[in-house]
Amino acid sequence: MRLGVTGGIGSGKTSVCRVFNVLGVPVFSADAEARTIMESDKDIIRMINSIAGRDMYENGSLDRAALAKLIFNSEELLQKVNHTVHPVVLAHFQQWEKSQVASYVIMEAAILFESGAEKLVDKVLTVIAPLEERIDRVIQRNYLTREQVLDRIKNQTSDEERITRSHYIIDNSDNVMIIPAILRIHEEILNFINCKV
Repeated sequence: MRLGVTGGIGSGKTSVCRVFNVLGVPVFSADAEARTIMESDKDIIRMINSIAGRDMYENGSLDRAALAKLIFNSEELLQKVNHTVHPVVLAHFQQWEKSQVASYVIMEAAILFESGAEKLVDKVLTVIAPLEERIDRVIQRNYLTREQVLDRIKNQTSDEERITRSHYIIDNSDNVMIIPAILRIHEEILNFINCKV
């Protein structure tokens, strides 16, 4: 079985996935895989340069800040980059999944719905947190300005829409304990798998 874990930037998806990983659930990070592909896949590098209209790898690696500035201010360019990178990420997930032996696996993806990755998972868990907490987390973690964080948020599906399309919700507000919620979901999934066997 495949569980998709998603949530807006700064919601704490990775923290939630770390706990699942400690419980023995393998986690595939679509965002980390996308970063690797954008640095190493020659076809993708060529296509990103073509979309950007200039060399985005002048110093030998992708100028992420310049690419972010470009795509988060243009819906069209963002779509082009996503349509270039995401099919490769999803193909890598399908390959990775075949080599796993756990009861279930997780695909962690910030844009699970936007990329079409939800078609590859059986259930979806959305991680939510108050907007201001998310903004503060990202500013501290990524050294971005408030405006840069808001640019990224406006290009992602809203929490409201994610919630309506999800089977599980975890509230990752600063004052909420996430471990009991994760343990409950983990048990529920294992029970569901055992009933099907």
